[in-house]
Amino acid sequence: MPLDKPYLDVPGTTIFDAEQSRRGYHLNQFCMSLMKAENRERFKADERAYLDEWPMTEEQKQAVLERDLNKAIALGGNIYFLAKLGATHGKSFQQMAGSMTGMSEEEYRNMMISGGRSAEGNRRIGEGGNAQAHRQPQGSSDKKGL
Repeated sequence: MPLDKPYLDVPGTTIFDAEQSRRGYHLNQFCMSLMKAENRERFKADERAYLDEWPMTEEQKQAVLERDLNKAIALGGNIYFLAKLGATHGKSFQQMAGSMTGMSEEEYRNMMISGGRSAEGNRRIGEGGNAQAHRQPQGSSDKKGL
């Protein structure tokens, strides 16, 4: 029986809780496997074959193949594990975060240096006059992750 989760109404945010952890267990284990050079080489040589060794859902595998980090997070991926995927492809954490927001690395860096996103309309769904219009659905973005 799922618990009451009042934190689920943060716009555009997936909270990595116990349920998400269970959902993404194999996805995150796959990402951790990329810490070993031989696994990175095997993955880069034939991504699909390597992914098929892991009992992930097809949707999780597609998110990896498409480098859709927002979708991977919605499917239980944890950004700290997914960072291993980015590093495998030579991407910095900042490049990954920028791509998840639909911004270039430079735009993302400049936004963060200037204080980050405004909290206005981003605290709770329904906050303010038009908060719902600012919400980006979980697992979607205009720009892919890697």
